[in-house]
Amino acid sequence: MIQIRKGTKADLPRAFELIEELALYEKAPEEVSNTVEMMEKDGFGDRPIFDFIVAEEDGVIHGLSIYYWRYSTWKGRRIYLEDLIVTESKRGLGIGKMLFDKTIEAGKEEGATGMMWQVLDWNEPAINFYKKYQAKMEEEWLNCHLDF
Repeated sequence: MIQIRKGTKADLPRAFELIEELALYEKAPEEVSNTVEMMEKDGFGDRPIFDFIVAEEDGVIHGLSIYYWRYSTWKGRRIYLEDLIVTESKRGLGIGKMLFDKTIEAGKEEGATGMMWQVLDWNEPAINFYKKYQAKMEEEWLNCHLDF
């Protein structure tokens, strides 16, 4: 039986393992510079900047949703889904849907007007998953970032 619940500080080591697994899947393991210690500070310090939800079965975390709040000048408060991760051996069992639905619920409970996220253009399973929600996939916006 899968239990969906808010993540805790004690869940961070397993959450980080899933993040590393995602980086391998996305062919970019060398890009991970985050650490469990950074996640502890950033998620449970004086000014938490992210939340997460876990999918757990018999004490083992098989998936997580990591999200934070953003503000749109056009739409107001929005939730940003940073990552939705389900360990490879548990994909296709509905865990991703449970996590996604719980993340939407968390956004609604906090008064968000919607949710945003990114998906790699080659990740057909994820794209098909999001299409089931009638998600809008924009082609005209380019993702930009600066590394410090």
